[in-house]
Amino acid sequence: MSVPQLNDEHRGEEILAVFDTAFGELLAADPAAFRVKFRKMAASAFAFYRGTAALFYHDLDAEKRGGPYLDERTSRVWIHGDLHAENFGTYMDSNGRLIFNVNDFDEAYVGPFTWDLKRFAASIALIGYAKALGDDQISELVRVYAGAYRERIHALATGAKSDEVPPFTLDTAEGPLLDALRDARSLTRFGLLESMTEIRDFERRFAGGGGSIELDAATRYKVLAAFDGYLETLPETSLARPDSYRVKDVVGRRGIGIGSAGLPSYNILLEGHSDALENDVVIYIKQAQTPAVSRHITDPAIRDYFQHEGHRTVISQRALQQHADPWLGWTELGGAGQLVAEISPYAVDLDWSDIDDPEEIAAVVADLGRATATMHGAADDQSGESLVPFSTERAIDAAIAADEDGFAGLLVDFAHSYGARARADHQTFVDLFRNGRIPGL
Repeated sequence: MSVPQLNDEHRGEEILAVFDTAFGELLAADPAAFRVKFRKMAASAFAFYRGTAALFYHDLDAEKRGGPYLDERTSRVWIHGDLHAENFGTYMDSNGRLIFNVNDFDEAYVGPFTWDLKRFAASIALIGYAKALGDDQISELVRVYAGAYRERIHALATGAKSDEVPPFTLDTAEGPLLDALRDARSLTRFGLLESMTEIRDFERRFAGGGGSIELDAATRYKVLAAFDGYLETLPETSLARPDSYRVKDVVGRRGIGIGSAGLPSYNILLEGHSDALENDVVIYIKQAQTPAVSRHITDPAIRDYFQHEGHRTVISQRALQQHADPWLGWTELGGAGQLVAEISPYAVDLDWSDIDDPEEIAAVVADLGRATATMHGAADDQSGESLVPFSTERAIDAAIAADEDGFAGLLVDFAHSYGARARADHQTFVDLFRNGRIPGL
């Protein structure tokens, strides 16, 4: 990708226009949350990149449509939508196994598979630059990622089914991935509950403070009605013990993270799988957002497949993630689609702060390449959804095979060019923010 030579003022106006489209309504509703979000984004070029998927896809869309390795099938596969190097971590799957894999599917959609790979490659360039790696070292890391992705996709396409490829578990993971899984294993449901709740009159309730918002009777009624709608979206296997869904308490929350600023949400405390107080479960209901990539995919068959953004998020996650959270579902509240999922006590994100040795970084990047390929391979005609009615791994494998030698080079060139653009954009953004140029803040 070539980076257009725009002056700072022109690019600044372009960034503000994209922000207005992506964040305008939410920012107007909750400026304070966005001041927090934007200050987090100002901290580094990578933090800025994490929070600006909308800008990334705006820039991709400015290129000519199509591109290498994209055809009628590989341009419409399930993609993660925000695949950067920090969107990987641990979760407990529906079989009770701790897994390390891709996480956070809020931006998932159907689109070109290369968009996931490009977004990841640019994030590696930003991490490498922040760790003072040379351009040649960054190029090699991207080549390692591309090679691992290519190898796993080919294996899946030529006989190894996605459910036969070992996931990253306590038995198979190594290095920082294993460290994350061990950290997750040391966490407990009791610890999570202690941090959020208290026992009053022999029953567990949410504790005050900590960002909790007490609900008035009318709002509580609406949230509980939305909860009833959510139950209808769960698979039969999740409803084996009806008492699990007895509601004990409800509180409001307001998202202030990089990805959830201004989005209202609610936490619900449930009985869980037994009467024991340490087995209670906390789920959240969060207003789902419009994925950035969807603004650049014009196929009405894709758009019309989803009831609303909550439905889209859940269907996408179930397609992309094998044995997904059994509490995962959707509902509607206030006319908006909502995502519902458990606040997991076993979630640990990959921590890059102590991954500094180039060989260790390369080993991690290779594993993430394999994880990306497995994710893409899982979401196809075998996923239970009709939107992608073909084998994605075979389609992607055939597309790459048509120009094997150019595949890694495409990602390397993009990583360097967009990494440089993101660093420059970060500085432009900081100047806009500190000088009061962002409308509404």
